[in-house]
Amino acid sequence: MIPPHRLSYHRKPSPPPATPFPRTGDSSSPTLKILPEHPATLILRRFLFLVAVSLSCVILFRASDSVRFLPRFQSSTSGSSSSSFPFNFSSAFGDSPLEAGDGYRLEKVLKDAAMEDSTVIITAINEAWAAPNSVVDLFLESFRIGDHTRRLLNHLVIIGLDQKAFARCLVIHTHCFSLVSDGVDFRHEAYFMTPDYLKMMWKRIDFLRSVLEMGYNFVFTDADVMWFRDPFPQFYLDADFQIACDIFLGSSDDVLNRPNGGFNYVKSNNRSVEFYKFWYSSHETFPGYHDQDVLNIIKSHPFILDIGLKMKFLDTAYFGGLCEPSKDLNEVCTMHANCCFGLDNKLHDLRIMLQDWKHFMSLPPSLKRLSNFSWSVPQNCSLSSLHHYDSLKKDIEEGGQD
Repeated sequence: MIPPHRLSYHRKPSPPPATPFPRTGDSSSPTLKILPEHPATLILRRFLFLVAVSLSCVILFRASDSVRFLPRFQSSTSGSSSSSFPFNFSSAFGDSPLEAGDGYRLEKVLKDAAMEDSTVIITAINEAWAAPNSVVDLFLESFRIGDHTRRLLNHLVIIGLDQKAFARCLVIHTHCFSLVSDGVDFRHEAYFMTPDYLKMMWKRIDFLRSVLEMGYNFVFTDADVMWFRDPFPQFYLDADFQIACDIFLGSSDDVLNRPNGGFNYVKSNNRSVEFYKFWYSSHETFPGYHDQDVLNIIKSHPFILDIGLKMKFLDTAYFGGLCEPSKDLNEVCTMHANCCFGLDNKLHDLRIMLQDWKHFMSLPPSLKRLSNFSWSVPQNCSLSSLHHYDSLKKDIEEGGQD
C-alpha cells in the first residue's frame, strides 16, 4: 500500500471560466457557457458574407459603367490637333441648345455612330426636308449609289429639328437625335434669310460646338449635298477647320475664297471649340446676318490667329455645287444644291444630279476616263433666282418703310 503522502493527485485542468452574459438589470444572472458553433451555421454565415461582398461589387461596377456615358473629350488623332481640355458642363448645357438629359442621349447616339477616331457625319432636317420623296431621301440615295459611300451611312447622325422630322428619321435611318426648340417652329420650309432661316442656321452652329466639346470630330453636311465619293482622302491632315466653297479661287489658304457653311470637316480640340464659340457669339455683333456671311467677316479676324486655328478651304473640283460645279466626275466627291432658292427648284435639280451620276456610273471604265461628261444642272436653280429673291426682299423692305 502506497502511503497517502506518495499518492499523485491527477485531474483534468479546469476549463476557463465562461464569460458572464448578464441580463439587463439583473446582476445575479447565471453564467452562460458559449458552445462551439454548429458547422451548418458557420457555412451559412460565410455564404451570407460572400453574397454581401458580391452585391457590393455589382453596385460598384454599375456605378463605374454609367460613367462611360458621361461626355468626354478625345483629342484629335492629328499631331497638330492633339490638345485636350476637360469637358465643361456649363458651356455645353448651360449656354447651348442642349439640356443636360439631351446631352447624355446625344452622347449615346454619337458613340454608336462614331468611327474609330471619334468622327461622325452630321446633317440636320426639318419636316419639309424630311417628308417622303423630299431632300433627305435624295440625300440617303446618294450614299447608296455613290462610289464606296454606302458604308459611311453607318456613321451618319440625322438631327431632327422638329418632332415629325425626328419621327421620319427613326423610320429611315439608324442614328437619330431630336433637337427641338421651345417656341421656335422649324417644321416648314425656311426661306433663305428669313428670321426662321437665321434661327435654324445659328442653332446649328451652337449645336455643333456642343458636339466638339463632347470630343467628337465631325463632317457637317447639309442634306442637299449629294455624296458621290468618300471625301476623307481629300481632306487636309493638318487642318482644324476645313470648309467647302461657293467660289474657290485656286488656293486652299486664300481667305478671299467664298466658303459655304453647308459642308465642313472639323477636328475636336481647344482651337476649334474656341472658334465655334467666337463664330456663334459674332451673330450678336452682326445681327441679321446668317452664319455663312458672318464667317466671311470673321475668317481673317486676329482672334483666329491668336487661338492658332488652322483653316483650309476645299477645292470645288472635289467639293462642288451649283454655284461652281465640279468639272470632272472622275474626281468629284460631293455636289451641293447651293445657289438655289425654293424647295421645289432644289428637288428638281437634285433629281437631275442623281440621274447624271447614275448615267456616268453606268459607263464602262474606259469611257469614264475619256468622257467629257458634264452635269445637266443647274436648271431650275441658278444665281438669277437668288438675285430675284433679293430684289423681292428689298421691295418688301422698302414697301414696309413707306
